[in-house]
Amino acid sequence: MELDETRDESLVNPALDSNETKLHNSLKQKTWDEIITKDSWMVFKVMAEFVDGYEKLAKIGPCVSIFGSARLKPDTKYYDMAVEIAEKITKLGFGIITGGGPGIMEAGNKGAFNAKGTSIGLNIDLPFEQHFNPYINKSYSMNFDYFFVRKVMFVKYSQGFIVMPGGFGTLDELTEAMTLIQTNKIGKFPIVLVGSEFWGGLLDWFKATLLKEKMIAEDDLDLYRVVDTADEAVAHIKAFYDKYSVNVNF
Repeated sequence: MELDETRDESLVNPALDSNETKLHNSLKQKTWDEIITKDSWMVFKVMAEFVDGYEKLAKIGPCVSIFGSARLKPDTKYYDMAVEIAEKITKLGFGIITGGGPGIMEAGNKGAFNAKGTSIGLNIDLPFEQHFNPYINKSYSMNFDYFFVRKVMFVKYSQGFIVMPGGFGTLDELTEAMTLIQTNKIGKFPIVLVGSEFWGGLLDWFKATLLKEKMIAEDDLDLYRVVDTADEAVAHIKAFYDKYSVNVNF
């Protein structure tokens, strides 16, 4: 095998942007040494993230994860609503888990912080948008390199999900939770979608396309509840808490 088949294109062609570099490097044929030193050793880094997450979160008690856009600013409708929801859920005795960054994540942690509850931030290294917000309990501030490890932590330690308006990342987290509940990999925890106007188009597509084409079952539409106020969101979480007598963090 020739040497240039295994070279890092970013080194030999600095004009390439980061996306082109990733494409070039993913398409090149790897040598055995590269597989051992890069891919195989990555397993240990993944394991380390799982172990660190399990050790820190194993004793936090029942929590609710709040998902939503990193781009929503303070004093906007959904940011303020997320603060209110998090405060009220915290007063029920639940901890709050967010992605640890700005926007809705910050709002969720702020609500938990204001109510003097457990405020957990599962941050991830990204080239833009993401940074730790100041409302996370220091002992529960974690940083991840891998989205899939981070998502495991979201669902493994949550007894409910509040989904505020957001983009691709929020949709990824929402569908992860829905899929795991649908396939009985986790319990049927409540999923609350906040903002009927925002979510309406997607939910109409669920019914008009997914259900019509038999890609989902009729009862899959019961996996979530759509609300428009903080009180409605909290009431749905509380109903689950009352029904199953969850031992909360009092």
